[in-house]
Amino acid sequence: MRIQLITFIVALFALFTLSRLLLMTWQHQRVQQAKGLWPILLGGLRIDLNQIATYASVPALLMPWLENSTLFLAITATWFTFWWLLSAFMEIATPQFITEYDTRPNRLFVEYLKHPKEVFGMLWRGYKGVLAGGLLLFGLMAALANSLFFGYGPEQLGPVWLRVIESFCYTLLSFLCIRGTLKKRPINPSTVAFAGDGLVNSLALNSIYSLLYAIYAMKYEMSAEDVYGKMPSDEMNRIVREAAGINAAQCSDTIATMHRQIADHHPVTPRNIVIIVEESLGAQYVKTLGGECLTPNLDRLYREGWGFLRAYATGTRSVRGLEALSAGFPPTITQSVFKLPNAQTGFFTIAEALGQQYNYHSRFLYGGEAHFDNMKGFFLGNGFKEVIDSPSFKNPQFKGTWGYSDEDMFNQLDRLLQEDGSRDQPVVTLAFSVSNHSPWEYPTGRIQPQGEPASVENTVRYADHALGQFFENAKTRDYWQNTVFLVVADHDSRVFGAELIPLKHFHIPALLLGADIKPRLDERIISQIDLPATLLSLAGASCVHPMIGHDLSRQTPNRAMMQYDNRYGYLKADQLLVLDPHMQPQQFTYLAPDIFQRSQLDEALANEALAHAIWPFSVYRDKSYKAFTSNILPHGAEVPDNPSVVA
Repeated sequence: MRIQLITFIVALFALFTLSRLLLMTWQHQRVQQAKGLWPILLGGLRIDLNQIATYASVPALLMPWLENSTLFLAITATWFTFWWLLSAFMEIATPQFITEYDTRPNRLFVEYLKHPKEVFGMLWRGYKGVLAGGLLLFGLMAALANSLFFGYGPEQLGPVWLRVIESFCYTLLSFLCIRGTLKKRPINPSTVAFAGDGLVNSLALNSIYSLLYAIYAMKYEMSAEDVYGKMPSDEMNRIVREAAGINAAQCSDTIATMHRQIADHHPVTPRNIVIIVEESLGAQYVKTLGGECLTPNLDRLYREGWGFLRAYATGTRSVRGLEALSAGFPPTITQSVFKLPNAQTGFFTIAEALGQQYNYHSRFLYGGEAHFDNMKGFFLGNGFKEVIDSPSFKNPQFKGTWGYSDEDMFNQLDRLLQEDGSRDQPVVTLAFSVSNHSPWEYPTGRIQPQGEPASVENTVRYADHALGQFFENAKTRDYWQNTVFLVVADHDSRVFGAELIPLKHFHIPALLLGADIKPRLDERIISQIDLPATLLSLAGASCVHPMIGHDLSRQTPNRAMMQYDNRYGYLKADQLLVLDPHMQPQQFTYLAPDIFQRSQLDEALANEALAHAIWPFSVYRDKSYKAFTSNILPHGAEVPDNPSVVA
């Protein structure tokens, strides 16, 4: 029995160590830059001891009393095999996860497992070699487990006094290893963090620990206060209102940011709104934004419309971008409101506001299946009248792993917008593309691929081709004269970097187009949450809403906010304030897209960042981020009968 226990401990420690050394070799440049060789190895030893003791402690405590039982030996072998195979699986999956997300497996790993059809379809179509190699390696680990943990015979029990001493020693040793420290707070990822590079810090973990800790931390995700710190609600609301330029006297007594936004444009009837969300189209691919020259059509459109040169995404997942663009909702450490139970009905969206206050029809158009990430449930529960996804497409031509091609989506959009001409009401449409996503599938004959056809660069070229083709057609349609278009990315294709917040990978294109939109290049710092409020203004809809984004027609925000795993970034002018769980805020001066210099902490900026980090959870918890209802504003601030004509 003791040999069985020692074999498990040595084998698991060898697995974690070998995997860590291989990952460090792969990422040696970043490890070297962070001077992380010994911190990673020493931190990894502490984390590995924590995990091994967690799995081995119960069998070790029972061993002195049950080592003569064949049944106990069989159960123990099965227990060891389970944790060995799960740990091996996670380490095998780690390199590909790092390639995609620049960190060890975390909560995103769990979220993607909720959609096995799309995930396994992506793996099968785009990563057959990686998948085959991983399965072969996992098979070897399974065969090794059989020889390592089975085949041990029972042993005689020792004297009772010796068993008591042995159990006590195992208990003490297990407690020390699992706790990992004699300090007040037990070991956690922050304990072994030492660098400003999140990936390098994650190498000190092992992947099963990283995943299980992420799952454990989900119990705290409903409260950013438990992670970043607390602030009196009155002070939090005051700071958020002031930063948004909202007059407190015009706000509701019960909803701190509910206010009336007066539109900057005053058409006779409100204009249609079309929001085109481009999957994973980061600024790194757009020449106008300082990136590669892969998007000639988007670059041309930047010269024809109101183009933002310093727009930033709020997160690294599509649902983050969608919650910002459809609801003006800022990011927080909790998962997206698309999945939170109290946001499935009664949660504010611009579709809800425009439907109530201007009788807009609203729709969500998506090339894939809208059940993914609960998009369909959230939209239909919060003001969108119609969801059109891949099963409803008419005459599509090309279907990939994630859904129909961008051309198919734009053909549906063009058809729907033409049909809207017969409506007696304005329409808001949120259209979301899918082509620019691993495994990089697109119709042949549209672009001239360079290098490997199935690459992000070639898929960006195709996405740009489809976008340019749509707008060439749109300019000839009747709806062009009465529609405000927003083209914006949900996030970059891959967010990574040695910085605490890799700001350059939150940089995205954002562009407003339409017959009445005058061409301009806007160098102000903006966030995705500013775009819904701006759309309302350009469409001529003076709405009552709780959004804290700025109307860019009237205001200059000069700030952006972003969530990066469990880290929160607040960029204001050239200062980046970073909030890390259970740590003091850190402040950096922004010198260039990937160059930051540590600077002295500005307490006022730290408070502003904290207020914005915890405010989203506060209004979600209080169910106060909701659409306008009559008499919700103070007397004298009611929405008028015809808000579009209010000066």
